[in-house]
Amino acid sequence: MASRHGDTGSPPEKYEDRAHGEESVGSDYTSDSQQSANHPANGYDKETTDGAERGGVGAPPQPVGFWDKSLRKTRLQMYIGWARMTLILSTFILLVLSFFWGVLYRVEENLPNLIVYVVDFDGQVPPYTDTTPLVGPLITQMTEQIVATNSMPHLGYITMNATDYNKDPVSVRNAVYDEHAWGAIVINPNATALLQAAVETGNVSYDPLGACQVIWLEARDQDTVYDYLLPQLTSLQTEILSKFGEMWAGQVLANNSIPRTTLQRVPQAINPAIGFSMFSLRPFDPPVVTPAVSIGLIYLIILAFFSVPFYLPNHMKLMVPKEHPPVKFWHTIVWRWFSPVSAYFFMSLAYSFVSLAFQIPFHNTPAPSDTVSNNPDAYHNGTFAIYWMINFVGMTALGLACENMAMIVGQPWTAMWLIFWVISNVATSFYSLDLAPHFYYWG
Repeated sequence: MASRHGDTGSPPEKYEDRAHGEESVGSDYTSDSQQSANHPANGYDKETTDGAERGGVGAPPQPVGFWDKSLRKTRLQMYIGWARMTLILSTFILLVLSFFWGVLYRVEENLPNLIVYVVDFDGQVPPYTDTTPLVGPLITQMTEQIVATNSMPHLGYITMNATDYNKDPVSVRNAVYDEHAWGAIVINPNATALLQAAVETGNVSYDPLGACQVIWLEARDQDTVYDYLLPQLTSLQTEILSKFGEMWAGQVLANNSIPRTTLQRVPQAINPAIGFSMFSLRPFDPPVVTPAVSIGLIYLIILAFFSVPFYLPNHMKLMVPKEHPPVKFWHTIVWRWFSPVSAYFFMSLAYSFVSLAFQIPFHNTPAPSDTVSNNPDAYHNGTFAIYWMINFVGMTALGLACENMAMIVGQPWTAMWLIFWVISNVATSFYSLDLAPHFYYWG
């Protein structure tokens, strides 16, 4: 029993010695700390410390003015920092904003890049091959002359042979739909034949708009179509009607074999004689679609960017080893890539739901490419899923770049990255690259 008590009593003696030693060390450390804190070299002495405790001599320093001499070194550092950051931001503005201004710098010089096919079927398809064509040759000559002289801004008119389309005017629509050209001017096979017959027989049902067609694809880029394509085509039509009307009226009035009573029945065959039927294969409609293909894409970039700081506290739990061992570097990187991509999957769905909520049509039936159709959906009931996946892929491409830059450059430079990222994407997606300088073809 005694030995048992002796065995059990020995450890307290050891712990007592250890505690005594730690107390000695602690007391030495406290003594040294107090001496160091009270040393005059550290700006504090015992009297000052005691005075501070009593609210006397050691009171906090009083505020001074900005121009106080004690701030001279601080002011110099602030001036230098201000000048350096202002120079960086000014240079950034000059370089990055130039991306946006430059995309429209040479629009008029690049108008010929908007290709418009001019296809003359006049008198080339049976049963009108015996007619000497008048309408088709005049239009092709005018467009070729405009391109040859290059005296004013003009579209890129290219004369195509009717045989390139198997002498079928409908096939030209497929070329426009497939975006081989921005538009097409089609001279119908019976343009001259019907006009001459109307004058000779007094056909009151003659419609000048049946002579020619103008075809374009509005939904391809509504801004380019309305700002550049249609104004040029409208101006060309006016010039064609003026020149052809002058020529045709002279021929008709000089033909004495045609009774004046016959001409009086068909005044439309004298003036304007011919016209252009306008066909937009895919009108841009409804107007609520506009955000989805323009400003909404900017919001998509911003949402992808700001998801980085929102998820950063969650990432820090893995990166800062407080309650767990350190995590391997590449495992952390993979997590920071996988986590936002998974989030983009659901965020892009929420973004897509906004378009669905405002009744953008996603369930219309498809339509043939050679017919005019309003809001057909290429994938019918699967169109919304395709739209969602496009937004997801786009958000992933935009967001992962932001995630990488946040890890590389950090704050505050990520804000500059966001501005650059928005402008570089907007400049190459909101405007037609056909009208932009070649520098932007990378977009």
